[in-house]
Amino acid sequence: MSTPKTLLIVYHSQTGGTHQMAQAAQDGALAEEGVSVRLLHAADTQADDVLAADGLVFATPENLAAISGQLKDFFDRSYYAVLDRINGRPYAALICAGSDGHNAARQIERIATGWRLKPVAEPLIVCTHAQTPEAILAPKQISEDDLERCRALGESLAAGLVLGVF
Repeated sequence: MSTPKTLLIVYHSQTGGTHQMAQAAQDGALAEEGVSVRLLHAADTQADDVLAADGLVFATPENLAAISGQLKDFFDRSYYAVLDRINGRPYAALICAGSDGHNAARQIERIATGWRLKPVAEPLIVCTHAQTPEAILAPKQISEDDLERCRALGESLAAGLVLGVF
């Protein structure tokens, strides 16, 4: 029997939306036999966790048209320790945004390009339409349709790892 593949999902969530999306991706990935899934908060994720992963999902809210500070901190702490050691590994991104999400997706894409990761899906952006301070800071509830999209992304990434497609 072959060694199980490992999918690492690194997330940060302040109001719960991104955490729900990351958990849904984890649930989808766990539906695939032969994949071990690690869901880690960005503050708890180290370079060794990245090195041990066969595939990666980065999940973040978009804060002020950027990735969250916690996810940026993860990248800052891990970037050079894994540079040129994870080339070609597949990745995907989940973005929970109030209005757009594309700048956060571009930031992740630039970092992943530096790490020479292989994008295997378009960034999955869920827009909550939170535009007032109260709505932005309020706990989020991601729709079942959007959670299903996150599950499908996790499942397809896991299946690609198991089949050796990526």
